[in-house]
Amino acid sequence: MLYHLALSFQKTVSFCNVVHYVSFRSMAALLTSFFMSLLLGQKFINFSAKFFQSGVRPFTPDSHKSKGKTPTMGGCFILFVVLVNIFVWCNLQNSDIWALIATLVGFGLIGFLDDLSKLYCQLGLYPRQKFLMQVVVAMFIAIGWIYFKDPSDVLCVPFLKDFLPSLGYLFIPWIVFILVGTSNAVNLTDGLDGLAIGTLLSTFSVFSVVAYLTGHVAFASYLNIPFAASSEVSIVGGILIGVSMGFLWFNAHPAQIFMGDVGSLSLGATLAMMAIISRQELLLPIAGGMFVLEALSVMSQCIARKYYNTKIFKMAPIHHHFELLGWKEPKITVRFNIISMMLCLIALMTLKLR
Repeated sequence: MLYHLALSFQKTVSFCNVVHYVSFRSMAALLTSFFMSLLLGQKFINFSAKFFQSGVRPFTPDSHKSKGKTPTMGGCFILFVVLVNIFVWCNLQNSDIWALIATLVGFGLIGFLDDLSKLYCQLGLYPRQKFLMQVVVAMFIAIGWIYFKDPSDVLCVPFLKDFLPSLGYLFIPWIVFILVGTSNAVNLTDGLDGLAIGTLLSTFSVFSVVAYLTGHVAFASYLNIPFAASSEVSIVGGILIGVSMGFLWFNAHPAQIFMGDVGSLSLGATLAMMAIISRQELLLPIAGGMFVLEALSVMSQCIARKYYNTKIFKMAPIHHHFELLGWKEPKITVRFNIISMMLCLIALMTLKLR
């Protein structure tokens, strides 16, 4: 909205020219989303406490019993702040922005249905039902984005500057796999106060930078990475960074609110879509290494129990394993977030190490 208004007044109001710069809008969007989160956060918490009390998640340590009355579905608040700021700061004629909006809303609706089912029916969506819904939404997003943008289908491999394989007919299944896999990995990470949102904060920061670099002809050429015309995505990245900081303000231990599946599924999928648009999907396992670790811990635990009748961890996901080892919740969160920041730096370094 503000971007398009600036176009109308740029000849008469000189200040409007600065709104055209992606760097300015990214920083401005970060600030407005952060302060909007702080201003409205407590009001949403007071509202959600009346309707959306989480109860205790199954298969969690006994120490989590005290969280039974913490309101959940804070992801609804996150989505509201993100969407408002997207419409204020972004170029709405850009197909990448609509792909991100579709991802945020589509996966958010799945999480919303799952959270409502848990709150009022005691059971969430069946895993197969939830997975199928994710695949269908991801397919529609992939097909729509490819139709409107016709992006390059090359796969950029870290450390290899001349190896750019074309995905061809595998492009759509690849996008679906990245969207569904990342959203579920973030969902599994969301088990401790501030853990998922803190890890997302660092990964959103990385892919905001990556989107800006791959959307700038000179930078993309200098780094020898495919030009993806994705600079507008960095504005959404700025919004996601700002709202993550704002939500962390209330989600830090002891949490006043949880994001729920509506937040974790939508934010995880949106992170994946940022990587896809930038054509840097293979940086996700590096920058989002903590999400990968959490997902692998659950998968390995399930395989060990099903086929070998044993356990690898005291409890999965792995953050609960450390809880049962005696680590305090804030210590686990801070240490995991430190590791995440280090992995994000390594991911950025790979852009130059080619």
